[in-house]
Amino acid sequence: MNITNHYYTEHAQDFFDSTVGVNVQKLYEQFVPRVKVQGKILDAGCGSGRDSKHFLDLGYQVCAFDANESLVSLASEHLGQSVILATFDTFEGEPNSFDGIWACASLLHVEAESLPSVFVHLSKLLKADGVFYCSFKYGESALVRNGRYFTDMNEDKLKEVLSQTGLSIDNTWKTSDARPGRESEKWLNAILIKA
Repeated sequence: MNITNHYYTEHAQDFFDSTVGVNVQKLYEQFVPRVKVQGKILDAGCGSGRDSKHFLDLGYQVCAFDANESLVSLASEHLGQSVILATFDTFEGEPNSFDGIWACASLLHVEAESLPSVFVHLSKLLKADGVFYCSFKYGESALVRNGRYFTDMNEDKLKEVLSQTGLSIDNTWKTSDARPGRESEKWLNAILIKA
């Protein structure tokens, strides 16, 4: 993960600028209706804080964290509230306290063998009827691309990763990247629920 963290430190402002305005309304439409009105959402690996801002504007309570200090600073400023500096496995929240967990294009930086334990750790924070959104680049590779580590995911691989986690797949769907010029990149999106 250190190589990825280093990348985000070097490119924090560029990353913020290129992602903060991206329209992911179609993703919100799959997630938001399933979360209790004015409920509590955890934005896990919040990056620019774009999605946290959207959820706050809708009246949700949002707790956001990211592993990169530079992005935490930029996202905190964008949100007007503090973003927590933590990794997926060091973030400490109240068990069974979140109505929804949002992990958009963030868990893909976790090594494949660590993903099951990360899902277990995060799922403990989710209420029994809570909903968990996550997304990965579509595929089966696990490699360093452009200075960052990526674990790609397809439907079968995700099923396997989740098999011992207490989370089950409610729905998966594929999308194209929403950033201009990146439309050829495919993503696996998933809505998970506590089994």
